[in-house]
Parts: sequence; C-alpha cells; structure tokens
Amino acid sequence: QVQLVESGGGLVQPGGSLRLSCAASGSIFRVHDMGWYRQAPGKQREFVALATSSGTTNYADSVKGRFTISRDNAKNTVYLQMNSLKPEDTAVYYCNADLTTIARSRTNNWGQGTQVTVTS
Repeated sequence: QVQLVESGGGLVQPGGSLRLSCAASGSIFRVHDMGWYRQAPGKQREFVALATSSGTTNYADSVKGRFTISRDNAKNTVYLQMNSLKPEDTAVYYCNADLTTIARSRTNNWGQGTQVTVTS
C-alpha cells in the first residue's frame, strides 16, 4: 500500500505565496517522477510541474517563473513553492508519484488533494 499525503494549501491574497508538500509512504522500493496537478471548478485536471528522480524539472507555461518544484529523495517528499499567486491559480492541487513498490510493481499514485484559494 502506498499513500501520498499533501499539506500546505489555504487561502492567500493575490501576489502572496504558499508552499505545498507531499510525502509518499508505504511499501515503496523506489520513487521515480513526482509532480503536481491542479483542477479548478468546472475544468479538467491539468499539469502544473514535474520533478524526476535525477532532478530534472518541467513546468506548465502558466506557472513558469512563479512556481518552483523540488524534492527530498531521502524523505520521498515533493514540494511546490508558489509565489506571485493569481486568482486563476485557485484550484485543488493534487500530488502525483510514479513509483515501484516493494513487490516490484510500477504504479501511479495520487494524493487526496489540497485546496488553494487566491482571492482578495
């Protein structure tokens, strides 16, 4: 069993910052890619940022220059530092992890989501 537990969401004013965290735990042999997605009301879930196990990162154009993804591989944790937040960043943010379990199964896993609301 694998769990992804997110934290750090909340309410912030435009221009503010938040930091999301997501820790993977359970029967994990190796964590590969870890990333963040978001889903705004009435919209499809969309990609936000990705960090590979080797440190390569990738961002959606809409967040480049404002968001930074990072990882602590020793803790199987991924972070998303969000600066210069805009109302259009309001969404439920989901953590995603591609990993290999102790049973050597390759699985793709989602967290429960954390709400980020940007409003004045």
